[in-house]
Amino acid sequence: MRRGTSSAADRKRSVDDRDNRSVDTGQALQPIEALEERLGLVFRDRALIQRALTHRSYLNEVVDPEIEDNERLEFLGDALLGFAVAQDLYTRMPDAPEGELTALRAALVRASALADFARALELGDHLRMGRGEATSGGREREGLLCDAFEAMLGAVLIEHGIEVARRLALDFVRPELEDVVAKRRAKDAKSALQEHAQGRWRITPVYETIAESGPDHDKRFVVRVLVGQDELAIGRGTSKSLAERSAAARALEALAERERLQEGVGSQSGGDRSIGVKDDR
Repeated sequence: MRRGTSSAADRKRSVDDRDNRSVDTGQALQPIEALEERLGLVFRDRALIQRALTHRSYLNEVVDPEIEDNERLEFLGDALLGFAVAQDLYTRMPDAPEGELTALRAALVRASALADFARALELGDHLRMGRGEATSGGREREGLLCDAFEAMLGAVLIEHGIEVARRLALDFVRPELEDVVAKRRAKDAKSALQEHAQGRWRITPVYETIAESGPDHDKRFVVRVLVGQDELAIGRGTSKSLAERSAAARALEALAERERLQEGVGSQSGGDRSIGVKDDR
């Protein structure tokens, strides 16, 4: 070998050595092999999985143009996870309307659940991050762990393909998915919305027909659902009952999305997590 060049093995050793160093408190990170054992997968592209485990704060303290953070892989893993869960729900619940499926998907891939998956894999002990992030509890921060889990899925997708990544994602989600599907089969969307509204605001949802069209043999109804004076959603159907169910499912979807967003701001604002429902009592 000519002087001034390096072999593939030398470059791999260099990456592996860097993999196990952290700039935070001087504590060595867990080796990638430990994560591979938990996943039952091997990553030939060490730089790829290392990128999935690199928080952007690490780049502020390590000057190396070859190092990238995990945000692009997070984007990829998020899309994969949403697709995998959506496909599974679509297959398992052939009669569920779109709004109800969307609400269920949002509940199954919420940040707190993904952070728990990351903890099960001990991803926090593999993450490269800046000193400030690490000393302020970054390795246990929900949002950071959620992002790392999605980035890890993105790396699996690139290295092992969509089917392996899809199966891995569902392995984590499926226990709760099975439970959710079983419970949803026992009650329809209207019952679920009523239970939610009464438990949270002590108000029973009200359904109002706001439009009706079509001949007698092919009617179309538009119904809105209100809690207090707030309109939560509008549903459509070939009967009032189906329109009401559609409205309830869309209302559940809206509530799930608002609660997901409030998870990220609630701890900072300390505010009430209500959705602006007016209590007329």
